[in-house]
Amino acid sequence: MNMTAIGEGANRAILARLQSRERQFFLKLAAPAILGIMIVVFLPILWLSSLSLFDAAGDWSTANYARVFQSPLYQKTFHVTFIISISVTAFCVLLGYPLCYWLSRLSPRTSGILMVFVLVPFWTAVLVRTYAWLVLLQRNGIINQGLVASGIIDEPLQLAHNLTGSIIGMVHVMLPFLVLPLYATMRAIDGDLVRAAIGLGSSPREAFWRIFFPMSLPGLFAGVILVFVLSLGFYVTPALLGGGRVQMLAQRIESTITIYANWGAASALGVILLVMALVLIWAANRVFGLDKLFVR
Repeated sequence: MNMTAIGEGANRAILARLQSRERQFFLKLAAPAILGIMIVVFLPILWLSSLSLFDAAGDWSTANYARVFQSPLYQKTFHVTFIISISVTAFCVLLGYPLCYWLSRLSPRTSGILMVFVLVPFWTAVLVRTYAWLVLLQRNGIINQGLVASGIIDEPLQLAHNLTGSIIGMVHVMLPFLVLPLYATMRAIDGDLVRAAIGLGSSPREAFWRIFFPMSLPGLFAGVILVFVLSLGFYVTPALLGGGRVQMLAQRIESTITIYANWGAASALGVILLVMALVLIWAANRVFGLDKLFVR
């Protein structure tokens, strides 16, 4: 018995040494990539954070953060940013969930072919897609011409250069970021569970809400977080389709630097934007667990 215990202890010690050597090996292998990330990502963040803590005279100050929270202009920017981000996320859920559910019920071959059309936008630059929407949504664009010609409206609608156009363009850009994780989660759900519930007397609607929908929530939450966080810092689409009338945080940062040359205020906005994204990810991790959101 003692010899068996001694042998097991020796085996565990050998296994621990092997695991330690393996970790050291992979750490050395990943060291160049880690160093590159530190230089490319973390050093600029530290530099940005330091700029936000100095005023125009170069003295240590929190005036940049005070201005952000006290200025009505910045408060309006935060309000518009959150309104657009929430609206885009909500529309992506309304459009993406039924689409993913339909695709997940098809055969693997058919759904795989149709998923190509979901991925097509990734093959086109955001700038090109935004200009395409600008052509479609302008007063003399295809959409307004079609609505007027069909008699649905008497005069063209103002669909571009406002909040509406920005939301429409961003939904088109962000929708794949919700569809991909949600579709992967739905595809992994065993359809026999829903069929078994129906066979035991449950209605299709009740089986969906009590079985399928709860099991699809990890993918839904992952997509929602991706879309909302990316929308917070989006620049190209609202800058073009907003026509200068819609100012989100990224646009305010750009104008603060290019027009006013105020690096301190722009850095403070950038730090706040980064903190908001990190807080959202932290909250999601606390509530749902990132392993449940992104790992199936």
